[in-house]
Amino acid sequence: MLPIHKALLAATLSALAVHDAVAQDATPLKQFYEAAWARQPEAQSRALRAEAALAERANADGWLAGPPALELSALTGQAGGDNGRREYSLGVVMPLWLPGEHDAAGALAEAGLRADDSRLRAAQLRTAAEVRDAYWDWRRTRVELALGRERLAGARALAADVARRVAAGDLARADQHQADGAQAGAEVALAAAESALTVSAQRLAALTGVPPASDDDGLSAFEADPAALADEEALAERHPLVREARDRAEIARRAARLAGLQRRANPELGLSTTRERDAADEDWQQTVTVALRFPLGSDASSRARLAAAGAEAAEAEARLRFAQEQIPPAIETARARVNAARAQVAAAERRARLARESRDFFDHAFRLGETDLPARLRAGLEASDAGRELAGARVELGAAISALRQTMGLLPE
Repeated sequence: MLPIHKALLAATLSALAVHDAVAQDATPLKQFYEAAWARQPEAQSRALRAEAALAERANADGWLAGPPALELSALTGQAGGDNGRREYSLGVVMPLWLPGEHDAAGALAEAGLRADDSRLRAAQLRTAAEVRDAYWDWRRTRVELALGRERLAGARALAADVARRVAAGDLARADQHQADGAQAGAEVALAAAESALTVSAQRLAALTGVPPASDDDGLSAFEADPAALADEEALAERHPLVREARDRAEIARRAARLAGLQRRANPELGLSTTRERDAADEDWQQTVTVALRFPLGSDASSRARLAAAGAEAAEAEARLRFAQEQIPPAIETARARVNAARAQVAAAERRARLARESRDFFDHAFRLGETDLPARLRAGLEASDAGRELAGARVELGAAISALRQTMGLLPE
């Protein structure tokens, strides 16, 4: 177990303490991600897509360009009876590869097999982005709810104390109104926090199919900080979105090459046998025919396919360059956000400590009658705001680390 941040407002934050890093075992975020990924269409169709890619590869390995066709024919010189000419033919027509087409089709199928894995990894990363966004939004609303409850508890205690002192004649009715007003404000804030938590929890549950537990202690809220991974260019080359774009570009290039070879229809090899006779009293004759069919020229559809394949290749190359250029600065920006979040947590911790000490000082002074109620309320509000700022800063640090991992192409762990 890693060290926990020093607690602020112990009754509230003891249930919301977070680590700067977590062990490598499963975290709630990872569990939410795995549940969400299992619901994705890409995950459910993974086996079928792999089977289809293997079938494409097997087809490209064949010695025929397509499935053979069976030809049957019968010829008679007279309708009805057993007189006159008879001829029966049975043959097979087999499409052949164009020069270079077999190798190009195999290369395209091989690229498709490789792209299937990168496409799946990119889909996983996109799912992780949605889960991370919903998860940290839920974390933020949990912090607001916990702080709202603590604020209301403090306001009720103060209002009760003021009521006793008003009854004893130590304070005026105006002080009672101020204390009751502070309690009412705390109740409004708590109701808003409860509503926001319900919305965020429903969003996370809709995405993952797993309702978040209301008593989640938050000890595993943070993901491991990938600060040691410092080479943005190397990360960009391994990034799932770059790999997906690279594989798509390779598919498009090979598809364009294949389209360039398929400018005309495939030649066909025909093999047939014929059994015939010229008259009823003649013997049957058996012949075997071998034929080759070579289409001449090309049609408009082949030119259209070639143009479309060229356009796809150009677009895929542009997408690859864009992905390679965007990843490194995005990682650097995410790192800066983590550093800023760490500095904000440190500053919020100092402010919260001072505000808590001031609140305790004014609370003690108010009980002794050495200060008035407005000063006590201001000190309490300052401590509450400081506590909210610190809890929010810690959540934002966790969200920033998640965002950095997302930008680096790392899945929740």
